[in-house]
Amino acid sequence: MTATTSRKRALTEFFSSDKQKKARTSPLSASSLTVSAGHPWSSHSTYPFPVPHLPTHISEKLSECPSVDGQTINDQPDLDLLYFRPFVAKSVEKDLFDFLRSQLFFYRVQYKIKRGGIETQINTPRYTTVFGLDETSRFAPDGSIAEATTSKPVASNKYPTCEPRPLPQCLDELRKITEVFTESTYNFCLVNYYATGADSISYHSDDERFLGPLPSIASFSFGAKRDFLMKHKPVPPKDGDSAAAEVNNAKPLKLPLASGDMVLMRGETQANWLHSIPKRKGGDSDRGRINITFRKAMVKGGTENYYQYNVGSGGVWKWDDQKKEMRPWQPTGEE
Repeated sequence: MTATTSRKRALTEFFSSDKQKKARTSPLSASSLTVSAGHPWSSHSTYPFPVPHLPTHISEKLSECPSVDGQTINDQPDLDLLYFRPFVAKSVEKDLFDFLRSQLFFYRVQYKIKRGGIETQINTPRYTTVFGLDETSRFAPDGSIAEATTSKPVASNKYPTCEPRPLPQCLDELRKITEVFTESTYNFCLVNYYATGADSISYHSDDERFLGPLPSIASFSFGAKRDFLMKHKPVPPKDGDSAAAEVNNAKPLKLPLASGDMVLMRGETQANWLHSIPKRKGGDSDRGRINITFRKAMVKGGTENYYQYNVGSGGVWKWDDQKKEMRPWQPTGEE
């Protein structure tokens, strides 16, 4: 029996057992909060509107993930990837993409940075949203925030720059499955929507100190196929340093991420490699793409960082199925 087969069996038992019922009210999930009778929704005081639970047919298919065993990629210096092609079956990945795009709320974040004493405004070239809370705190059953160690309410000034919110059920289900097959735990979910090939993210690494050493980050793709580029960070060469020469000769990597694929980046990868989604013109890239990443923030600085750069102070955007585009959302009294 393969490791994947045994984990699938464990996952099937998990989703049909009392453990699963208890997990639905985990400290990360909003699935236990404000759910109308006969109409399952996730809601929270920080949500602009409720988010529906996953349709039954999608939940059932997710319990069968992953579709294939992951491919280990570790043949270059400091690189450690696990690549699923796909993780979510082709029979349901489009339905999941359509559901998430139409039901989640997004933001088009703007922020300012200073470089060399010059202040520059940055307009994020994609739509973003985020859910979660760092390891020092947890969500109580009523949706309030409590200290992780004492279960007492956090001080009112613990998170002065943001309003943390729990994962809706539709994302929490995917998180629980991902944890089984990556042997990691996660307390944050970041969602990016790339509307066209013009939306992008430049080379960067997720090596912030608040993620701790050797972070594990699971990255899902849904919708349009986009190239995922990776390159090793340069190392200043030293006379007679063969290790630096080997690193600087590391070959760039290109993964053509299709809908349903997942890449797990772990070990020394974030400390030593950069990754990006470059701009693309025409073709499949204009169909729209959702990227979901699960990660684990260890301290409150991670919470403040993720909400600043993925929510900010801008307005809410929501998918308009008639116009087939993201549109500014305004309350109608029906949400």
